[in-house]
Amino acid sequence: MAITRGSERDLLFPGLADIIMAYPEIPNQWRGAYDQVGTSKMALERVVEMRPVGLAQLKAEGAPTAFDNAAGERFVWNVEMIAIALGFAITREALDDNLYKDVFNPQSMGLAESFAQTWEILHANVFNYATTVNPNVGGDGQPFLSTQHPIDSGVYANRPNPDLDLNESSLEYAFQQIRSFPDQAGIIKFFRGRKLVVPKQLEFVAERLTKTELRTGTNNNDVNAFMSAGALPDGYQVMDFFTNPNWWFVKTTAKGLRHYDRIPYEMDLQVDPVTGNLLVLAYERAGYGPTNPRSYWGSAPSN
Repeated sequence: MAITRGSERDLLFPGLADIIMAYPEIPNQWRGAYDQVGTSKMALERVVEMRPVGLAQLKAEGAPTAFDNAAGERFVWNVEMIAIALGFAITREALDDNLYKDVFNPQSMGLAESFAQTWEILHANVFNYATTVNPNVGGDGQPFLSTQHPIDSGVYANRPNPDLDLNESSLEYAFQQIRSFPDQAGIIKFFRGRKLVVPKQLEFVAERLTKTELRTGTNNNDVNAFMSAGALPDGYQVMDFFTNPNWWFVKTTAKGLRHYDRIPYEMDLQVDPVTGNLLVLAYERAGYGPTNPRSYWGSAPSN
């Protein structure tokens, strides 16, 4: 149904002091949580995880060299391009008789802001559903957060068991576990924590943990180890569209949470030849998702 003069009856008469349309927007947040942002010309981007050779073997005098022929492809991660769209129609009469076109016009109806917030929600859902298997992603068959990510020699975890609330000791534990992340051959790599990513309910907990000079929650005159050791060089990121108030994540030095721009935001104006209504249509296409569980360590407490 089109926007008619009845939908904007007060805009047909002079004398309005103001028209309330715009509010401050939440700044872009998802880009601070994703580590690989690029463009794509594909309907589906595929990322292959390989297994390198394992540890070297002791060689006895005169004995043959051990061979590791198990190297090769292990998991394929999919990032599918999706489209979002929205539009509205407004009658010719509503446009003609509007006395406040400089404030209330098709370009000021909030389509761009709507799209921006939709992408924030969609990107946050990777974290909101981090404990649920997404079969479209492919990969190793585990949720983004799991204690059972498979490698050739066993499994590794990017989630504690049981899940832990965010505090000093649990953050220390997260950093220890991140340093133990192996590759597919079981070799420990130089993975470190870089950024704490939290819902708005944990913003001030994150502030105290990462910004105070002295240790939090004690009467001791100890230094704040995270701050003095530079353990979180990128600080913390608040995500307003996290739906779980107690879940928290540590972004690591491993790359693996990807976004691809496929078709940038575009808005089109068309006139319906039958009704004369102005049709305002917006469209955008992109893909996003995890391609390496080592890119995050996270905890999902239920309380």
